[in-house]
Amino acid sequence: MNIHHLELFYYVARHGGITEAVRNIPYGIQQPAVSGQVAQLEEYLGVALFQRRPFALTPAGEKLYQFVQPFFSNLDMITSELQGGKTRHIRIGASTIVLRDHLPYLVQNVRKKFPNLKIALREGYQAELEALLQKEELDLAITILEKKSAPGIRSVALKELPLVLLVEAGSEISSAEQLWRRDRIQEPLICLPGVEAICKNFQQGLDRLGVDWFPSIEVSSIDLIETYVANGFGIGLSVQVPKAKMAVNVRALPLPDFMPIVVGALWRGKTSALLQAFLDEFQLRAKRLA
Repeated sequence: MNIHHLELFYYVARHGGITEAVRNIPYGIQQPAVSGQVAQLEEYLGVALFQRRPFALTPAGEKLYQFVQPFFSNLDMITSELQGGKTRHIRIGASTIVLRDHLPYLVQNVRKKFPNLKIALREGYQAELEALLQKEELDLAITILEKKSAPGIRSVALKELPLVLLVEAGSEISSAEQLWRRDRIQEPLICLPGVEAICKNFQQGLDRLGVDWFPSIEVSSIDLIETYVANGFGIGLSVQVPKAKMAVNVRALPLPDFMPIVVGALWRGKTSALLQAFLDEFQLRAKRLA
């Protein structure tokens, strides 16, 4: 049995299909090559290992995956041990919410494989983080995916986040439609800088509705938007973050007709074992937040 074919099957089974496997295999390989080599494995074994559309492992595929999974999933850990516990370093950039509410949990999991992990964190906007990646001052950025990445930058989508408006808990406004029916919206709009995708998507949605409403207070983070809304400075533009705790005196109003934003991971060049470990953890975290 070809061990390389088993490795490719492991990635296909782990990530739920050939397309996703190609995005996560830590070396360059094209989709036709993966498909062809996994087909060779099925021909050798004389059984189908998975259903293509929709993806699902067959009983034989599930049995084989359970057999090979412990070996391939622990390769990074044994590599670290054989290297004598060599220190691994990674530089990650993201928003305050990601760095505060999600990354600590992920770091704990990654440290199980890389116990001597050293990590440097950088808070920033989408444009700032992409610039730092280009200058090779970051290894991984978790940010909004707005357009096609620059040459040399790789990306993977993690989560779609719907836009919402934040109002004080005691506000008489119960839906965004109440605002759109007005001749003029008097409440100040609190939001991120206009270059951010959240603001662009919101203004595009307002244009479709024929509504004029421009920012009065510009802040540097989602957290500050919530703080200023809670203190009565106006209505905030934000995103619905799964399982996030909101201030008790703030309510969220859905914006179902507005384009959501897509949060994803950006990195440059070859995917190291350490970087892949973080990508895997971010993808698992995003699925659990569904």
